Amino acid sequence: MPSALPLDPPQRLVRSLGAQHSHADALAGRADSAARAAGEWLAELPALLERTLERWELTPERVVAPGGRSSLMALVRQADGTPAALKLLAPYGYGAGERAERERAALTRWNGWGAVRLLRADTTAGALLLERLHGEMSLRSLPEAKAMLEAASAARRLWVSPGDAGDAVGTVAAHTAAGSAFLRRSTPEEVWPLRDEALELRDALLTEPPEEVLLHGDFRQGAVLAADAERAPWLAAGPDPLLGERAYDLARLVRDRLHDLVASPGAASATRRRLHKLADSLEVDRDRLRGWSLYRAVESGVRHLSGGNREDGEILLEFAGWL
Repeated sequence: MPSALPLDPPQRLVRSLGAQHSHADALAGRADSAARAAGEWLAELPALLERTLERWELTPERVVAPGGRSSLMALVRQADGTPAALKLLAPYGYGAGERAERERAALTRWNGWGAVRLLRADTTAGALLLERLHGEMSLRSLPEAKAMLEAASAARRLWVSPGDAGDAVGTVAAHTAAGSAFLRRSTPEEVWPLRDEALELRDALLTEPPEEVLLHGDFRQGAVLAADAERAPWLAAGPDPLLGERAYDLARLVRDRLHDLVASPGAASATRRRLHKLADSLEVDRDRLRGWSLYRAVESGVRHLSGGNREDGEILLEFAGWL
């Protein structure tokens, strides 16, 4: 059975995997082994796709391009003709198998409620078979106000007790501990005051967390895709699940469409209004949402700077300064 994989993997995946590994390597202190794992995975990718298609009796249609930044997605048909999407996760920060197990556990817990439905999984191979959504249409295709309203509704459905997924996914505390270590090592001196504020906020927020629910982990407008209207108009995909408080998950959404926000008049005031509106609509404490929004923006900004993406890094740090 032909794999339908192009001669070369999508360039967005190749470029992003290298940039993401730079960050993960800096956190874990294992640059050589992580870079080697990425290279080996890319070299093995055509054969891995071929084996998975054959084992699961899938007929390939096409590889999604430009596709994701840390996985390959192929549109397929199951043996009975039902459309589906095959996701092959790359090793990033931790192995592809562990990434797949975390995502499998979260999707199983949600069971299609607010999120894409999981059809099959081979976590050892980093392979997930998912219901097919309309990947070309996310909430970013909607006007800003409507997108934020739909995003808030989607997020609310995901925040459930962890159940059995609690044993598989990590915690916000552990995840941000690695990020904090990276900030202490890699932040340029001129950013130290903002970094120090971010680290202090992170420590204070973790002292008495108000809850521990299952989080998407990378929740943003682009992660909520159009679905079958009979089941749900919009469903979340691509989780990097964690256990923690809702304010942490919502913090990534606060800075959505950041380039548009920067270009608008009164960007700082608009940012604070957006934060307050999201916090109030989802009954999240404003100060906690501000704290996590600032921390996540600083961590992401320094990561971009360390990876050579100065423009995005500076915009993220500017955003953090508004908070």
